[in-house]
Amino acid sequence: MSRTNLDLLMTFPDGSHLVISTQCSKDKEFSCVLYTATLGKDDHASFQVISNHLSASTSLSAQAHAYDYALRHFPHTESLLKKPPYLIWSGPRETLNQ
Repeated sequence: MSRTNLDLLMTFPDGSHLVISTQCSKDKEFSCVLYTATLGKDDHASFQVISNHLSASTSLSAQAHAYDYALRHFPHTESLLKKPPYLIWSGPRETLNQ
């Protein structure tokens, strides 16, 4: 999995979670992916992509877009849904060639 950060937005009544990952590209574009996550008894998790390519030129704009999408996808959750800002992954570290 290329994204290393997940931020919990809410927990559903069945115990599954809505999570978001925010990534910054080398071109300084930000994108968000929304997932549902189910944790197994053996600590394995399964993820289902709800949406991706929610992008913008700033992290907060991309996250606000993802938040609005989550509200549309899961109506009546506004009081439960964590609002931005969320964690950001800045991408893989570049190695210096010597």
